[in-house]
Amino acid sequence: MRRISLWAGMALAVAVLTGCPPTYPKCNNDDTCKEKGEVCVQGQCQECAEDANCREGFTCQANKCAPKPPECTTDTACGAGRICEAGKCAEAQCKDDSACNGGKCQAGRCQAPKDTCTAATDCGEGQDCQGGRCVAADASSRCDFAPVRFGFNESTLDSSAQSRLGDLAACIKASQGKITLGGHADDRGTEEYNLQLSNRRAAAVKRYLTDLGVPSNRLTTVGYGENRPVSNAATEEGWAENRRVEFQR
Repeated sequence: MRRISLWAGMALAVAVLTGCPPTYPKCNNDDTCKEKGEVCVQGQCQECAEDANCREGFTCQANKCAPKPPECTTDTACGAGRICEAGKCAEAQCKDDSACNGGKCQAGRCQAPKDTCTAATDCGEGQDCQGGRCVAADASSRCDFAPVRFGFNESTLDSSAQSRLGDLAACIKASQGKITLGGHADDRGTEEYNLQLSNRRAAAVKRYLTDLGVPSNRLTTVGYGENRPVSNAATEEGWAENRRVEFQR
């Protein structure tokens, strides 16, 4: 009888223990952790156990979701015949000068001749971009055509940009010729979204200049999306350089 009572007591204790789930952050399975969006790892609720538990663009490191590091930061990380573009390894743009349309092949990238340009910002002080070449600027057109910068995912002009455009509007009205406003975005987000964002940025600059009296027919807008970066660095500084509107004359 005594033995039967002992076994009954042990069975009751097991039933009580197994009937009480552990208290967070301790766990037996994922059910204890799911309310917090976590998973059970070795008896403890954690943010992740594997990459699949993290959202896109993140990886599981020491049971924490962290941004995936870029595939590369320098060309040497990509191996022979490849270069690092926006944090990803890609095929080199060229092997020799013949692939560069009159430019030079340097470290797998085509470099345009020094006197060629697509905008006045490509040229030196006192020079202008005309017909794809840097030439001496006309005194009446020596305006501050430095690119207008934008915040992440923004197409509105901050106070600094508005102040610059106020000075630029007066300079443009005193000169002649048409200007193309080229909008650009960094490479975060889809290509289609970035194209639309770059168009909105160019349109915002045109609208501000025309409100200040610049004739609308002298300004043309075009959006290039993420396809013409000035920086390939996958950093906040590099992305900020690419969020811009350039003035092409």
